[in-house]
Amino acid sequence: MRFGRFTRASGLLAALMIAGGCTTARLDTQELGLTGFAAEAAHHYPIHGVDVSKYQGSIDWVSARADGTAFAFLKATEGGDRVDDRFMDNWVAARAAGVPRGAYHFWYHCRSGESQADWFIRNVPRDPAALPPVIDIEWTPFSPTCTKRPSREDIVKEVMAMSDKLEAWYGKRPILYVPIDVHRERLVGAFPNHKFWLRAVRDHPKNVYEDRDFLFWQYTESGTVAGIKGPVDRNAFSGTREDWQRWMGAHTGAGS
Repeated sequence: MRFGRFTRASGLLAALMIAGGCTTARLDTQELGLTGFAAEAAHHYPIHGVDVSKYQGSIDWVSARADGTAFAFLKATEGGDRVDDRFMDNWVAARAAGVPRGAYHFWYHCRSGESQADWFIRNVPRDPAALPPVIDIEWTPFSPTCTKRPSREDIVKEVMAMSDKLEAWYGKRPILYVPIDVHRERLVGAFPNHKFWLRAVRDHPKNVYEDRDFLFWQYTESGTVAGIKGPVDRNAFSGTREDWQRWMGAHTGAGS
């Protein structure tokens, strides 16, 4: 499997992980060699997956799985009125190929959290085998309709409203996807009871995010995977293979 080999550093990393917690303990990233080019640091994690949207076109999920894709997050909805054109195709095909998949929602800063939750629920099936839903919180400076940057208080309030509604419906607390700028400007220390999916394409998240553990790490936007045409976002799970099996069992009812 691509990125599947352990090195001496990765063995030490695994020893430092919190058993069953799916987050890493405080570690010396320089000692482990987890500095600099992100894809190199990501080699220390054995479980890798992708996140995709309509821009990847038609995907051969059987080939993607054979190439080591252990999970996939699929863009489903945006705001309160957009659905990704390929969401349902990917939702059905990924499961048929045996790739654990979950759906993500792209946050819209000019709509309430409850209304965005309603839109997601309307368009994403309630499947006990799916990964937890994801709320993708980014700034949108080039949006033709909403470039607003709400206060920390407002973002936390509205995202929590969406999260609570999704958790009540799907039975799983959503994961929060956050890039560095949004985290630094609004979310340091916020959402202590949520798991985070962090974007860091130049360095290990421990070196660029303040006071934040991660469950998933998006380490490149230009990865290559069999069955997917062109570049694709690649992501690493924060734990060992055993951690992954425990996490999957707890959140989907099945190990992987």
